[in-house]
Amino acid sequence: MDYFLELFLGGLTRGSIYALIALGYTMVYGIIGLINFAHGEIYMIGAFTALIVISVLTLMGMNTLAILVIAGVIAVIYSSAYGYTVEKIAYKPLRNAPRLSALISAIGMSLFLQNYVLLAQTSDFLPFPCLIPDFEFMEPYAHIIGSTEIVILITTAVVMVLLTIMIKFTKIGKAMRATSQDKTMAMLVGINVNRVISVTFIVGSATAAIGGVLIASHVGMINFYVGFIAGIKAFVAAVLGGIGSIPGAVLGSFILGWTESFATGYVSSDYEDVFAFLFLVLILIFRPAGILGRSEKYKI
Repeated sequence: MDYFLELFLGGLTRGSIYALIALGYTMVYGIIGLINFAHGEIYMIGAFTALIVISVLTLMGMNTLAILVIAGVIAVIYSSAYGYTVEKIAYKPLRNAPRLSALISAIGMSLFLQNYVLLAQTSDFLPFPCLIPDFEFMEPYAHIIGSTEIVILITTAVVMVLLTIMIKFTKIGKAMRATSQDKTMAMLVGINVNRVISVTFIVGSATAAIGGVLIASHVGMINFYVGFIAGIKAFVAAVLGGIGSIPGAVLGSFILGWTESFATGYVSSDYEDVFAFLFLVLILIFRPAGILGRSEKYKI
């Protein structure tokens, strides 16, 4: 039973990280109908930013908890600035262009950011310190779940609640929903659609940065390529749950996390990705819109 619980909580932790990244994919797609394939690289940049800040603050002899908080905040700000800049440079000029043009631009930006970090840092894996202390009350259950996993789960839950409140009850959230339904009508009633899209990229980049810092601390190492792998997995989760649907992105992330965890624990870690993508194929065959997604009809 302990082994099953360990796998279950491990899958929940994976799903939480995927959810933080998948939210960015699904929000951007819901607003402008574009897959931001550079989103995984924003996640990676957030982790690298946190590592640099942690290294500097550690040399200054600061408190461990203060280092973690400051590194996380700076990583969120820096990644959000990247998300905003990427939208203005790579996506805004192509807003009215054919979808294929925007897709090629997104892939190009992903490759650019990967190689930019490769040249600025290194191709080797770099150690990432775990600054989250062990909780004393968790010692009897340390073989099942650790303090880092607890922090990941709590942080993800808080982010989900705050994001839900923002979208449902704030002015910018209402503007996002209106833009998602009909951009033209949203502009006619006075909504600044360009501002809404920029805010969407900023919020999505911030959640990805939080995920980058947490998972890097959990795994203990990073390199320039981690964003691509995590980005693809989060994209799969978003499609699985129904891309464009925020609850769908969260549900798809948890399902993907549990699938990978149980496949690794009961079958083989060599087939972890095979089971995940096989599950995606089955969902797309029997429900192409995803679990919570709605089918869209296009006029030809």
